[in-house]
Amino acid sequence: MCEAVLTVNVTLGSRTVHSFYPQPGGMDGAFRVALTGTPGTGKSSVAELLVNHGFKVSSIQKIANEAHAIEETDPSDGAHPIDMEIMLKHINESWKKSPSEIELVDGHLSHFLPVDAVIVLRCKPEILRKRLETRGYGNLKTEGNIEWELLGGVWNEREGEIPWTEFDTSYDEPVVIVSKIIAWIADGFKPTSPEDVIDWVG
Repeated sequence: MCEAVLTVNVTLGSRTVHSFYPQPGGMDGAFRVALTGTPGTGKSSVAELLVNHGFKVSSIQKIANEAHAIEETDPSDGAHPIDMEIMLKHINESWKKSPSEIELVDGHLSHFLPVDAVIVLRCKPEILRKRLETRGYGNLKTEGNIEWELLGGVWNEREGEIPWTEFDTSYDEPVVIVSKIIAWIADGFKPTSPEDVIDWVG
Protein backbone atom coordinates (compact mmCIF):
# COMPACT_ATOMS: atom_id res chain seq x y z
CA MET A 1 0.00 0.00 0.00
CA CYS A 2 1.49 3.34 -1.08
CA GLU A 3 1.55 6.29 1.28
CA ALA A 4 0.04 9.54 0.03
CA VAL A 5 2.71 12.20 -0.39
CA LEU A 6 2.13 15.94 -0.27
CA THR A 7 4.23 18.69 -1.78
CA VAL A 8 4.30 21.78 0.40
CA ASN A 9 5.58 25.09 -0.96
CA VAL A 10 5.84 27.65 1.80
CA THR A 11 7.88 30.81 2.19
CA LEU A 12 10.33 30.76 5.08
CA GLY A 13 12.05 34.08 5.43
CA SER A 14 13.57 34.92 2.04
CA ARG A 15 13.47 31.37 0.66
CA THR A 16 10.83 28.93 -0.43
CA VAL A 17 10.72 25.53 1.23
CA HIS A 18 9.69 22.59 -0.96
CA SER A 19 8.93 19.65 1.26
CA PHE A 20 7.87 16.12 0.32
CA TYR A 21 6.63 13.87 3.10
CA PRO A 22 4.01 11.25 3.94
CA GLN A 23 0.77 12.87 4.95
CA PRO A 24 -0.71 12.28 8.41
CA GLY A 25 -2.94 9.24 8.42
CA GLY A 26 -2.25 8.49 4.77
CA MET A 27 -4.66 11.21 3.62
CA ASP A 28 -5.24 12.29 0.05
CA GLY A 29 -5.03 16.04 -0.60
CA ALA A 30 -3.94 18.65 1.95
CA PHE A 31 -4.63 18.71 5.69
CA ARG A 32 -6.12 20.68 8.56
CA VAL A 33 -4.15 22.06 11.49
CA ALA A 34 -5.54 23.46 14.74
CA LEU A 35 -3.99 26.63 16.19
CA THR A 36 -4.97 26.66 19.84
CA GLY A 37 -3.90 28.02 23.20
CA THR A 38 -5.06 30.19 26.09
CA PRO A 39 -6.66 33.51 25.02
CA GLY A 40 -3.95 36.14 24.66
CA THR A 41 -1.18 33.85 23.43
CA GLY A 42 -1.26 35.35 19.94
CA LYS A 43 -3.33 32.95 17.87
CA SER A 44 -5.12 35.53 15.73
CA SER A 45 -1.93 37.50 15.00
CA VAL A 46 -0.14 34.34 13.88
CA ALA A 47 -3.12 33.15 11.85
CA GLU A 48 -3.32 36.46 9.96
CA LEU A 49 0.33 36.16 8.94
CA LEU A 50 -0.06 32.54 7.84
CA VAL A 51 -2.61 33.66 5.24
CA ASN A 52 0.30 35.37 3.47
CA HIS A 53 2.08 32.01 3.29
CA GLY A 54 -0.69 30.23 1.44
CA PHE A 55 -2.72 28.92 4.36
CA LYS A 56 -6.49 28.98 4.28
CA VAL A 57 -7.51 30.19 7.75
CA SER A 58 -10.85 29.52 9.39
CA SER A 59 -11.87 30.55 12.88
CA ILE A 60 -13.74 28.54 15.46
CA GLN A 61 -16.21 31.43 15.65
CA LYS A 62 -16.90 31.28 11.92
CA ILE A 63 -17.38 27.51 11.93
CA ALA A 64 -19.64 27.73 14.99
CA ASN A 65 -21.73 30.41 13.29
CA GLU A 66 -22.13 28.26 10.19
CA ALA A 67 -23.20 25.35 12.39
CA HIS A 68 -25.60 27.52 14.43
CA ALA A 69 -23.73 26.26 17.49
CA ILE A 70 -23.25 29.54 19.38
CA GLU A 71 -25.28 29.77 22.55
CA GLU A 72 -26.53 32.83 24.42
CA THR A 73 -24.05 35.14 26.12
CA ASP A 74 -22.73 33.93 29.47
CA PRO A 75 -23.48 36.80 31.90
CA SER A 76 -20.56 35.84 34.15
CA ASP A 77 -17.88 36.74 31.59
CA GLY A 78 -19.65 37.98 28.47
CA ALA A 79 -18.50 34.98 26.43
CA HIS A 80 -20.58 33.14 23.84
CA PRO A 81 -20.41 29.40 24.66
CA ILE A 82 -20.18 27.01 21.73
CA ASP A 83 -22.20 23.81 21.62
CA MET A 84 -19.44 21.41 20.58
CA GLU A 85 -21.85 18.57 19.86
CA ILE A 86 -23.72 20.64 17.29
CA MET A 87 -20.50 21.97 15.77
CA LEU A 88 -18.89 18.53 15.48
CA LYS A 89 -22.01 17.17 13.79
CA HIS A 90 -21.79 20.00 11.28
CA ILE A 91 -18.08 19.34 10.70
CA ASN A 92 -18.60 15.64 10.17
CA GLU A 93 -20.76 16.56 7.21
CA SER A 94 -18.78 19.48 5.78
CA TRP A 95 -15.32 17.93 6.29
CA LYS A 96 -15.98 14.59 4.61
CA LYS A 97 -13.37 15.43 1.96
CA SER A 98 -9.81 16.52 2.65
CA PRO A 99 -9.21 20.21 1.92
CA SER A 100 -7.56 21.23 -1.35
CA GLU A 101 -5.04 23.40 0.50
CA ILE A 102 -3.48 23.62 3.95
CA GLU A 103 -6.26 24.77 6.26
CA LEU A 104 -5.60 26.29 9.68
CA VAL A 105 -8.38 26.48 12.27
CA ASP A 106 -7.80 29.33 14.72
CA GLY A 107 -9.36 29.18 18.16
CA HIS A 108 -8.83 27.89 21.68
CA LEU A 109 -11.29 25.04 21.06
CA SER A 110 -9.82 24.01 17.71
CA HIS A 111 -7.89 21.06 19.18
CA PHE A 112 -11.24 19.34 19.81
CA LEU A 113 -11.93 19.22 16.07
CA PRO A 114 -10.98 16.27 13.80
CA VAL A 115 -7.77 17.91 12.57
CA ASP A 116 -4.52 16.30 11.45
CA ALA A 117 -2.13 18.21 13.72
CA VAL A 118 -2.27 20.69 16.60
CA ILE A 119 -0.17 23.78 17.30
CA VAL A 120 -0.35 25.15 20.84
CA LEU A 121 0.73 28.71 21.60
CA ARG A 122 1.97 29.38 25.13
CA CYS A 123 2.86 32.53 27.05
CA LYS A 124 4.44 33.30 30.42
CA PRO A 125 1.65 34.03 32.91
CA GLU A 126 2.95 37.48 33.90
CA ILE A 127 3.10 38.56 30.26
CA LEU A 128 -0.23 36.95 29.49
CA ARG A 129 -1.78 38.93 32.34
CA LYS A 130 -0.67 42.22 30.77
CA ARG A 131 -2.04 41.17 27.39
CA LEU A 132 -5.43 40.23 28.83
CA GLU A 133 -5.65 43.43 30.89
CA THR A 134 -4.89 45.41 27.73
CA ARG A 135 -7.83 43.63 26.10
CA GLY A 136 -10.04 44.86 28.92
CA TYR A 137 -10.67 41.47 30.50
CA GLY A 138 -12.15 41.64 33.98
CA ASN A 139 -10.24 40.30 36.97
CA LEU A 140 -12.19 37.03 37.19
CA LYS A 141 -11.79 36.26 33.49
CA THR A 142 -8.10 37.20 33.55
CA GLU A 143 -7.31 35.07 36.57
CA GLY A 144 -9.18 32.11 35.12
CA ASN A 145 -7.10 32.23 31.95
CA ILE A 146 -3.85 32.74 33.87
CA GLU A 147 -4.59 29.70 36.03
CA TRP A 148 -5.40 27.63 32.93
CA GLU A 149 -2.08 28.58 31.33
CA LEU A 150 -0.19 27.82 34.54
CA LEU A 151 -1.70 24.33 34.64
CA GLY A 152 -0.60 23.56 31.09
CA GLY A 153 -3.57 24.86 29.16
CA VAL A 154 -4.87 22.70 26.35
CA TRP A 155 -2.26 20.00 26.91
CA ASN A 156 -4.63 18.73 29.61
CA GLU A 157 -7.15 18.02 26.85
CA ARG A 158 -4.89 16.18 24.42
CA GLU A 159 -6.38 13.04 22.92
CA GLY A 160 -5.29 10.70 20.14
CA GLU A 161 -1.93 10.27 18.46
CA ILE A 162 -1.88 13.11 15.93
CA PRO A 163 1.17 15.44 15.99
CA TRP A 164 1.15 18.20 18.60
CA THR A 165 3.71 20.93 19.12
CA GLU A 166 3.96 24.18 21.08
CA PHE A 167 5.65 27.56 20.74
CA ASP A 168 6.37 30.16 23.41
CA THR A 169 5.08 33.57 22.26
CA SER A 170 6.20 35.45 25.39
CA TYR A 171 8.97 37.40 23.68
CA ASP A 172 8.99 36.31 20.02
CA GLU A 173 7.14 38.43 17.48
CA PRO A 174 4.35 36.70 15.51
CA VAL A 175 6.54 36.61 12.38
CA VAL A 176 9.11 34.50 14.25
CA ILE A 177 6.43 32.09 15.47
CA VAL A 178 5.13 31.79 11.90
CA SER A 179 8.58 30.82 10.60
CA LYS A 180 8.82 28.13 13.28
CA ILE A 181 5.38 26.78 12.42
CA ILE A 182 6.21 26.63 8.72
CA ALA A 183 9.47 24.82 9.44
CA TRP A 184 7.66 22.27 11.64
CA ILE A 185 5.08 21.55 8.96
CA ALA A 186 7.67 21.43 6.18
CA ASP A 187 9.63 18.86 8.19
CA GLY A 188 6.64 16.54 8.29
CA PHE A 189 5.32 17.62 11.72
CA LYS A 190 8.54 16.53 13.43
CA PRO A 191 8.89 16.09 16.28
CA THR A 192 5.32 14.83 16.59
CA SER A 193 5.39 15.77 20.27
CA PRO A 194 7.87 17.94 22.23
CA GLU A 195 10.23 16.13 24.60
CA ASP A 196 9.31 18.52 27.40
CA VAL A 197 6.09 20.50 27.50
CA ILE A 198 6.54 24.04 28.84
CA ASP A 199 6.06 24.09 32.61
CA TRP A 200 5.56 27.56 34.10
CA VAL A 201 5.41 26.14 37.63
CA GLY A 202 8.46 23.88 37.65
